[in-house]
Amino acid sequence: MNKEEWKKSIIEGLKEVYDPEIPINIVDLGLIYDLKISDDGEVYIRVGATTPACPVTEDIVYTVDQVIKERVPAKKINVDLDLETQWTPLMMTKEGREEFKRKYGYDIVQQWAETYGIELNENKS
Repeated sequence: MNKEEWKKSIIEGLKEVYDPEIPINIVDLGLIYDLKISDDGEVYIRVGATTPACPVTEDIVYTVDQVIKERVPAKKINVDLDLETQWTPLMMTKEGREEFKRKYGYDIVQQWAETYGIELNENKS
């Protein structure tokens, strides 16, 4: 068992799982808060939601569990749904941010930063 290959395979599969509120995959939205694989083949993943009031959180948990089962021969899978950590657009990956800009025509990360007075540490060339 190669834990890094397992992680890569799981993340690749999770890029096919889309948030129901924002049609971007849960990886690029930054909703995968933790992913651990034990030496004996147990997988722990902590997943968030864009809003704690999301009506399909149980569907997300089920889908994440199924993706892991399809991707790796884990002995045990624990999908922990974290509704305490507040998601913000600042958690998005660069790919997620670009996809959002293509779909909606504006930069949600920039808008969020301006709204809340947050300075973005971005390389400007």
